[in-house]
Amino acid sequence: MTTETRSETLGFQTEVKQLLHLMVHSLYSNKEIFLRELISNASDAAEKMRFEALSNADLYEGNSELNVRVSFDKDAKTVTIEDNGIGMSRQEVIDHLGTIAKSGTASFLSNLSGDQSKDSQLIGQFGVGFYSAFIVADRVDVFTRRAGLPITEAVHWSSKGEGEFTIANTEKAARGTRIVLHLKEGEEEFADGWRLRSLVRKYSDHIAFPVLMEKENLDLTQEEDKDADQTEKTPAQVEYEAVNSATALWTRSKSELNDEEYKAFYKHISHDFADPLSWSHNKVEGNLEYTSLLYLPERAPYDLWNREAPRGLKLYVQRVFIMDQADQFLPLYLRFIKGVVDSNNLSLNVSREILQKDPNVDKLRGALTKRVLDMLAKLAKEDADKYASFWKEFGQVIKEGPAEDYANRDKILKLLRFASTHSGTSEQSVGLEEYVARMQEGQEKIYYVVADNFNTAKNSPHLEIFRKKGIEVLLLTDRIDEWMMSQLFDFEGKSFQDVTKGELNLGEVESEEEKQQQEATAKQLESLIERLKPVLEARVSDVRVTHRLTDSPACLVLGDYDMGLQMRKIMEAAGQKVPDTKPVFEVNPEHPLIQKLDQEADEDRFADLAQILLDQADLAAGGQLQDPAAYIHRLNKLLLELSA
Repeated sequence: MTTETRSETLGFQTEVKQLLHLMVHSLYSNKEIFLRELISNASDAAEKMRFEALSNADLYEGNSELNVRVSFDKDAKTVTIEDNGIGMSRQEVIDHLGTIAKSGTASFLSNLSGDQSKDSQLIGQFGVGFYSAFIVADRVDVFTRRAGLPITEAVHWSSKGEGEFTIANTEKAARGTRIVLHLKEGEEEFADGWRLRSLVRKYSDHIAFPVLMEKENLDLTQEEDKDADQTEKTPAQVEYEAVNSATALWTRSKSELNDEEYKAFYKHISHDFADPLSWSHNKVEGNLEYTSLLYLPERAPYDLWNREAPRGLKLYVQRVFIMDQADQFLPLYLRFIKGVVDSNNLSLNVSREILQKDPNVDKLRGALTKRVLDMLAKLAKEDADKYASFWKEFGQVIKEGPAEDYANRDKILKLLRFASTHSGTSEQSVGLEEYVARMQEGQEKIYYVVADNFNTAKNSPHLEIFRKKGIEVLLLTDRIDEWMMSQLFDFEGKSFQDVTKGELNLGEVESEEEKQQQEATAKQLESLIERLKPVLEARVSDVRVTHRLTDSPACLVLGDYDMGLQMRKIMEAAGQKVPDTKPVFEVNPEHPLIQKLDQEADEDRFADLAQILLDQADLAAGGQLQDPAAYIHRLNKLLLELSA
């Protein structure tokens, strides 16, 4: 009989209280997932046990047969999940089961939509799987002892999920963790052998450790079975059998596996309810031998934009678990990929530091990266709808790739998708290969415009000449776009050109006659240009005639190497200092306002009109006026003159 000491009652953090309330009162759509989550946690504990025992075999305490046990008591209405994994110390219990630090509940709560069916599927993706026990239990008891600690330093954690928990020292002979769920009224269905077995096979069939349950004599009649249940068995008399396949799925041949098995394994390793979009299973032999099973998720994880968040593949060496989140095998822009890699070329005593220096790791990283890029290219080619779904979730992360992975830049560029003037919608569906294939005869550049949003981009005055000529322009609106384009130089021999920068030269798309006409028009407006320069010199670097406009009176053009407006806004919002540069003011000689301005004799009125046109050009580009009050004053003054 065990004794308990150092008992204390502690309160959950606020976010955990909110989560427990939701678990108990709202998220019932998939209540059976509690078993999958608890078994997955037990499996993780067993994997950690095996890993730590590589350097300290004494942690096994004479029992190296790792497993998970599931049992039930119909009379007591309890379900018990027990493992002989690494276990937890008292402080680890407090950290993992009572605070926000390890649970991820804040992010979980922020992603709730109010739809019970959808919200319940979030469980597991946010590290809150343990709390799913309260969906079916009104009290949960956890008995645990960390491997290597004395029997007397075991811990008993207990809670009714109502805002607080108690924790006390106890005794536990076996290492590992035992979780006892006291089922709520109406949840007795889970205190049933057949029900539990079916759930284990459904959700946990592919975990690497056997899930054991008491062997049942299915040949007994109902009366005999009842009598057998009433006969108390000693632990020595209880026979257990594995109810899952307990086979490392990635080690099996692809010909032996079906899609459902692949999907089930993905859900096990990712804690995701949705099926994966695609996967790639490969075994490579030769100088570098490895097996990989890589998955492309359907949805982005909540922490996708946290570049410091734990990520990576499950690493095995000769089928021995080494690391749960090995981030050395894929670049950061592919951080959403899930899966396992098992290599025979890495030593069993490998550590994080050794992994980083091992040349075989670099080879594996290169091979796995190309494998993922090939999987994405295949998806884009064979299923445009699925790829569009992928791009919507992960496109902005892929855009980090060209700068981070020069060796695979060409492959990454072919995966990029953009909105364009030809697509007509904000959906990013145009690839660079598609763009190049329909370029105008004589067109030598890939044109694009960067803006804060789709409407600003598609209505940019800089696009007017391109629409007139039927030249497609890519519309870039993601925050990362300008930074990404600064890293790109060409694609299939075609250079990239921001239509808002530098002097416009359409090359052979324009005829010699058109070019001569532009020069003649510019000469006719030389006097106007000279009048505008001193008026606007405080705000612009130059004034010139443009041929890029057909409908607008004027526009602002940046220098070839100037920072774009979008990047300036991002850096200013982050408190970063930005270069002090001035744009070029270009005027449309064909526009009635410019012609009227040329005829204006009153110099004060001329200056006001020039400033108004400059402010309008700034607004049309998505900029913010430095002196809105002055703009309003000039505009009101003009309106009063017109109405007089």
